[in-house]
Amino acid sequence: MAKVVILGAGIAGHTAALYLRKKLGTEHKVTVVSPNSKYQWIPSNIWVGIGQMTEKHVAFPLAPVYKKQGIEYIQAKAISIHPEGNQTTPTAFITVQKTGKEESMAPEIVEYDYLVNATGPKLNFDATPGLGPAGFTQSVCTYQHAEEAWEGLQKSLKKMEQGEKQIFLIGTGHPTATCQGAAFEYALNVAFEINKRKLNHLAEIVWITNEYELGDFGMGGAFIKKGGYITSTRTFTESILSEYGIRWIKRAGIVKVEEKQVTYITLDGKTQNQSFDFAMLIPAFAGAGIKAFDKTDADITSVLFAPSGFMKVDANYDAKDFENWAASDWPSRYQNTTYDNIYAPGIAFAPPHPISKPMKTPDGVAIFPSPPRTGMPSGVMGKVVALNIVDRIKHGITTGKHQASMAKMGAACIISSGYGLKDGMAATMTVFPVVPDFEKYPKWGRDHNYTMGEPGLAGHWIKLLLHVMFIYKAKAKPFWYLIPE
Repeated sequence: MAKVVILGAGIAGHTAALYLRKKLGTEHKVTVVSPNSKYQWIPSNIWVGIGQMTEKHVAFPLAPVYKKQGIEYIQAKAISIHPEGNQTTPTAFITVQKTGKEESMAPEIVEYDYLVNATGPKLNFDATPGLGPAGFTQSVCTYQHAEEAWEGLQKSLKKMEQGEKQIFLIGTGHPTATCQGAAFEYALNVAFEINKRKLNHLAEIVWITNEYELGDFGMGGAFIKKGGYITSTRTFTESILSEYGIRWIKRAGIVKVEEKQVTYITLDGKTQNQSFDFAMLIPAFAGAGIKAFDKTDADITSVLFAPSGFMKVDANYDAKDFENWAASDWPSRYQNTTYDNIYAPGIAFAPPHPISKPMKTPDGVAIFPSPPRTGMPSGVMGKVVALNIVDRIKHGITTGKHQASMAKMGAACIISSGYGLKDGMAATMTVFPVVPDFEKYPKWGRDHNYTMGEPGLAGHWIKLLLHVMFIYKAKAKPFWYLIPE
């Protein structure tokens, strides 16, 4: 019997678990370890943050789904990885700290033959003093945060209804934060709600970002085909913000948040302030903070993990100038090279380098987006990892024939505003590949047959349809596997 343990039940981990259970016989054990009792469809949290959806629309309990599928579920937080075992336990194992109703004081051991680290990111609010729900700003990174954001937003809307002007600050809350797309989408939805209430004259909406140019989105921007013409995502993004009356601040790294004010540094080294009444700012991401030890209990965390806390996989991590990186440096199997029975799909893997050009202030403060690895790419990675593990268990195939490099993978992003079938709009954008390949596509880095953008109501309908489809898939309803990642 092979024992496969998955850490995390987000898009990558949950996808991997479902495919492993589907493809492996019942003689093999599939275990999911997650500190969360619920699955959440994060892309729809922006609708929770404007009051159009609630927790019940975007989240559901994991235990019933895993029980039905024959997957063992342990509600716990992973503490350490022991890929060689130790003198007490000679086989590979992890230690976990149970959470929820069965919360335990002492760590417990879970043995494995194959380990999938799909823990996703730690929301590193502490990297920016005063940031986050425990500080002075809101977040939509979890449905709980999004519900709090809606509560805060309602207070500002009520004040405007009473004739009081409000400043809304939305964007990235750290000099190297990623997930600009989620923040951008939330900004448009806030603008939509204000417009719907005819309160535009009392609202100032400010978009603040660490991007060198708008539309970078952590992937170096793109040149997209729109209406038969090639245009930049900068122009695409600026035109949408202008249409919604949103002012922007770019090349900005927020370094401190106080009540109703942020302090930020711009790439030219200037320190400035921006006031706000309501702020939703995305934090920096970090690894989950799991430690690793060898059979003598010596710390080998640096062998498995990069300094960021994300796991090292089959990528080229050799230091070199940004201009000399290649698309081939990016991983395709998400497999650790020291311990080849450990995998890390989704946000949990350490990127070999930024996609956006690293930029620093004269004093050396880095201000640029980190690479995005969420949504569709995470699901694809989770499936690929699962299929390669199945090949190893059932057929002894160790070549990792299933591959999904972000330099060979496309992605679709639908930035929707509004809610409903008649009163919404979406900016739909597809890119191929996510990581530009200037060797294969010398002029633009991407294939313009599949890199395009278009605003309109149709994209909004697609966003609503995808919400329904992916919740259905995540619940492992009949024929769930026919819905692509």
